[in-house]
Amino acid sequence: MSAEAIRNWVCVCATAELLPGEKIVAWDGDTPILGFNYDGEYYALEDHCTHEDYELSSGKFDAQGGTIECIYHGSKFNVRDGQALNPPAYLPVPVFPVKVEDGSVFTRDDRWD
Repeated sequence: MSAEAIRNWVCVCATAELLPGEKIVAWDGDTPILGFNYDGEYYALEDHCTHEDYELSSGKFDAQGGTIECIYHGSKFNVRDGQALNPPAYLPVPVFPVKVEDGSVFTRDDRWD
């Protein structure tokens, strides 16, 4: 892969390290990114609850329903689109693009580009 192709993309892990039903945390600068393998597809969200600034990575990833639950107040978020599914959270979690190349999972925080 050329340097141009990976510019601004952060390698989360090798695909073999993120099996279906698993989650992993990576960083893009100061942004914690929570990566998921949901039924063989890869997704990435910012690793914080929108109700309270608390890390979602501490919560349970429901690999059957595709949700992550914040352990602080119990809000659940859809890992595919970041939507809040129950109170007390109402705002979605930022979602990041994901690509798989050469056996690795990449993501980036492109909100500031």
